[in-house]
Amino acid sequence: MIVVLKPNISKEQESSVLSEIEKLGYKPHVMRGVERTVIGAIGDERTHKTLESLLTWKQVESVMPIQKRYKLVSREAHTKDSYVKVRQHFIGNKKFHVMAGPCSVESESQLMKTAEAVSKAGATILRGGAFKPRTSPYEFQGLGEKGLKLLAKAREETGMPIITELLSENHADMVAEYSDILQIGARNAQNFQLLIAAAKTGKPILLKRGMSMRIEEWLLAGEYVLSNNNPNLMFCERGIRTFETYTRNTLDLSVIPIIKQESHCPVVIDPSQGSGRSDLVTAMCKGAVAMGADALLIEVHPNPIEAWSDGTQQVSLDTFSRLVEEIRPFVEAAGRE
Repeated sequence: MIVVLKPNISKEQESSVLSEIEKLGYKPHVMRGVERTVIGAIGDERTHKTLESLLTWKQVESVMPIQKRYKLVSREAHTKDSYVKVRQHFIGNKKFHVMAGPCSVESESQLMKTAEAVSKAGATILRGGAFKPRTSPYEFQGLGEKGLKLLAKAREETGMPIITELLSENHADMVAEYSDILQIGARNAQNFQLLIAAAKTGKPILLKRGMSMRIEEWLLAGEYVLSNNNPNLMFCERGIRTFETYTRNTLDLSVIPIIKQESHCPVVIDPSQGSGRSDLVTAMCKGAVAMGADALLIEVHPNPIEAWSDGTQQVSLDTFSRLVEEIRPFVEAAGRE
């Protein structure tokens, strides 16, 4: 069940509600938002006593029964859209965001040139891989902590928050120290211990969809983040593996209205990984914006042909600048800023 508390209540009033929930046999998970505190009471509602009696408590706003397996990420748990605060930005509200940068951080000059260009073009968040999960062990694996330090320097110079991928539980605290958003990639989308470690850092989490992941499995993976007291979750569609070989992956834009129906969390689209082809990125961005995505995650490189990883799906600096201008009418038509 979901218990929503009224705003501006005391710690003692909140604690008394938590104690009562535990007394009735449920395990409470607290999610503190900007305006409301929501408590997910985990337990079988068919065998436990109802929590509806809490409606008589002056600090309780509402109590809602939920039977879906993904209780906390569900739209029933939070009827209004959630938004995630990332430094000075809010993702999921009226403002539309573009996260852009290189697939891999290769050098200081490469990163700084890209960061300055995408910031000037209109990007609000800088992406860049310091740790890279590669299919082959002989391919470039990233610069590690050196790459994180370069990303932090780029943030200082441009003012853009940074998003980078977390690959290992052992690196959770280190990556969280430098990054503003932790990305969980497709290969780790059901690495539940990694999800828990990422959630416990308190940083916003961008959870990519696994290559062969059903939507329910994706939502349940997100549940691991929220059930570990981290309400700052974003779902990112990055293409799934299908029978089609014309593109690297099949970008499933249908997940935008589906996730919006099923969950209150923001939805981000990665058209670079989604298609694996730089010539399709702009068109995929337009479709994603029109269908209601909250943000885009785009790979950009000063010279894609010389990129150390995934050069075929990274757009050039000039292409990115044109892309931002081309999606503006779609952003406005979708009622976003």
